[in-house]
Amino acid sequence: MTELVQLKQENLHLLTDEIARPSYDRSKVKAGIVHIGVGGFHRSHEAYYTDALMNESEASDWGICGVGLREADRKIGDILKAQDYLYTLIVKHPQGKVETCVIGSLIDFKLGCDDPGAVIDKMASADTKIVSLTITEGGYNFNPATGEFDFGDADVRHDLEHPETPKTVFGYLTAALKKRRAQGLPAVTIQSCDNIQHNGNLTRKMVLAFAGRQDPELARWIESDVCFPNAMVDRITPVTTPEDIAYLRSEVGLNDQWPVTCEPFTQWVIEDSFSNGRPAWEKVGAQFVPDVTPYEKMKLRLLNAGHSVLGLLGSIHGHKTIDGCVADPLFATYLRRFMDVEATPVLDPVEGIDLDAYKDSLIERFGNPNIKDSLARICLESSAKLPVFLVPTITANLERGGSIKYATLVIAAWCFYSDKGVDRHGARLDIIDAMKDELHQAAKRTPDDTLSFLKLEPVFGNLIHNKQFTALYTEIIQALYENHDISLRMRKLL
Repeated sequence: MTELVQLKQENLHLLTDEIARPSYDRSKVKAGIVHIGVGGFHRSHEAYYTDALMNESEASDWGICGVGLREADRKIGDILKAQDYLYTLIVKHPQGKVETCVIGSLIDFKLGCDDPGAVIDKMASADTKIVSLTITEGGYNFNPATGEFDFGDADVRHDLEHPETPKTVFGYLTAALKKRRAQGLPAVTIQSCDNIQHNGNLTRKMVLAFAGRQDPELARWIESDVCFPNAMVDRITPVTTPEDIAYLRSEVGLNDQWPVTCEPFTQWVIEDSFSNGRPAWEKVGAQFVPDVTPYEKMKLRLLNAGHSVLGLLGSIHGHKTIDGCVADPLFATYLRRFMDVEATPVLDPVEGIDLDAYKDSLIERFGNPNIKDSLARICLESSAKLPVFLVPTITANLERGGSIKYATLVIAAWCFYSDKGVDRHGARLDIIDAMKDELHQAAKRTPDDTLSFLKLEPVFGNLIHNKQFTALYTEIIQALYENHDISLRMRKLL
């Protein structure tokens, strides 16, 4: 292709036949889904499944209107609008094969900080059947130690006092549900697509807590009419890089300002509980089940915890990417030992899943040399991730008398990471965490107070009161602070 094609609906016919694109008439698609949080994962997962369904069958009522609530979402909104809400998905296989397709399921985008009323109206529209969320673990506004809604947040206080101009997702959802109820419209399904165990249950609890404080009568209607299906989601989706954009320009002849890269593997397991209809995503590979719990736990405690194991240990050691860690035999062996000895014994039976084969696939996926998933991305917001991905495995093994040594080293490594902020070569680590300052202050007191880091109750709960855990943690943290070499401790544990 000699001329660069700007990604727009009117230019799709100019692309080569190797580039898949929507086969459906996008002008006839209505937005049955409003999605909050249009990041890379949403675009490689829910939007991908929805696009595939519309290519497969008549599903024109299930287009997606994206929503951003904050100023930081303006850039993606502007880019999508300039591209007629199209974007490119670059699927990178381990052996080097690259598949490129244009996704068309997004048909609109609204920015809440500019016009909160427009977002509320869209959620309250008769066309809207589902409001879905990818707001990250930290977006659910709960205290990890108590599991309760945090009413002390400044934006939450604003939303309670100014329901017409909300700032939080809970303010928007409550305002929209109130408007639907007043108009006599059926409830929508609120569908979390975040990596949180029982994500639907948690969303329900948080929405009911907020709505109950703002409008108790509305909360009772939400409790009886609104469905919050639990789901397990999975597709490794690294941050888009300038190299990805350059690849499309040079190799495909396509100018896309914000494409998405991902691995070929994808999984979506959903409880079939919807308020007002749903897309037939099972036609394109999603799995509907009565209870998603075993699948959630498997994924969170193997894949997500595995990411954190490699992310924290690898960052201190000086690795930069997940595939770089897996290429190091010490890290690959340590990860597999953690999964086999500590994570697997505390999983529930998972129907239709061979756990050994699943773990084999994880190692292969993590080792994909074409998915340069940075450890900085893996480690971001660890204070929201580890209480969900790793701490429950430690707790369960303490209760059953199982091994905790591999996971305990990860906690100690996180303390060292939060304190020093550099790898073994002295290179600064890019630490992004809502609790960064609290983590750093607690960690830097470790030389004088060995258990200082564990006193962060919102993160670690009651772990500090378990003598078996604190004895092992003390031994490991003291050795780590003495020699600063994570690999020595890893070898000793192996």
